[in-house]
Amino acid sequence: MKKGLYFSPIILACIFTLSVIGCGEDDSVEIQSVDPPDASAIAADTTITVSFSAPPQNLTVSKGEVTTSDNTATISGPFPLGKLDIELTWEGGNRRLTYTVKDKVGEPVVPEGMVLIPEGEFQLGSISRDAGNVEQPGHTVYLNAFYMDKYEVTNADYKKFVDANPEWQKGTIASGFHDGNYLVNWSENTYPSGKANHPVVSVSWYAAAAYANWVNKRLPTEAEWEKAARGGVEGQRYPWGNSIDDSKANYSLNVGYAGSTTPVGDYPPNGYGIFDIVGNVLEWCLDTYDKDYYDDPPNKNPVAGPDSIEVVVENFKNITSSRALRGGSWVEGGQPRVWITYRRGNEPARTSHLIGFRCAKSVAP
Repeated sequence: MKKGLYFSPIILACIFTLSVIGCGEDDSVEIQSVDPPDASAIAADTTITVSFSAPPQNLTVSKGEVTTSDNTATISGPFPLGKLDIELTWEGGNRRLTYTVKDKVGEPVVPEGMVLIPEGEFQLGSISRDAGNVEQPGHTVYLNAFYMDKYEVTNADYKKFVDANPEWQKGTIASGFHDGNYLVNWSENTYPSGKANHPVVSVSWYAAAAYANWVNKRLPTEAEWEKAARGGVEGQRYPWGNSIDDSKANYSLNVGYAGSTTPVGDYPPNGYGIFDIVGNVLEWCLDTYDKDYYDDPPNKNPVAGPDSIEVVVENFKNITSSRALRGGSWVEGGQPRVWITYRRGNEPARTSHLIGFRCAKSVAP
């Protein structure tokens, strides 16, 4: 009697299953690479290339247009500026890609109302022999790129700040942050009629620093201020050249009967597109005023005083040392108080009808 082969129901079920799905094989389609890489910055017209382990079936994307060829998919824009999330879905899989879309990849997006001052060396404190009988050799210093406000902060700008921050209003500011004449030309919380676009004056260094923090900026260092004021030209007394010119700036009581501030932007800009960088009002700077500091400054990103930019910004209310002022005002004559290189300082609580400010901002690495 021959013995037949015997298969249990369990063994038969396993054989049938293996014949259908294979011996442990995974047929899922997966992404192998993405170019540009996920989480990077891209331009609006970038084409994104995605490589799969096998041809993706029924691939769709939430943003852009997609085409496929074998194992490769290309996603094209144009894409909107800002954060970009692209959902990819195909049979058996999905993936989200995230990018930051910029105007020009590799170049910072300049904040509204500011200009980019490029990184590099310049001659700090330099006045060439061509400027006349006074020659200052200057010092070669390197500055990282930064942004500078095109205009001085106006009354209208500053009112938005005090409306949003009552502790900096005229009637409530802490006594330690001013000298008793804070916003002396304002009536309570209202600036003078007809002067919305004039630079705000009679603000202390503390108040200027507080405003700058509120708008996510800071005050410029003296070195930054001077580089910005030069407009890309070395060795000159003024942003426009070496001769004083009352058509180029508001100085020496040359406006009206007795002189006054003028609306920001009334005079021509310098080579960087910055207005009223000399004249109109003196401008607070971030760093300590040290009359000897620029005799031999550090050759990279000089900041006078013991503290870094970051420490001053974060702890501005605790500052007690004098602060630098630059630029001359509507009262002062052009020789030399309106020169680009002219330096002075005052106590951080000081206010004056000659003093205002503009803001700067570091370029993110």
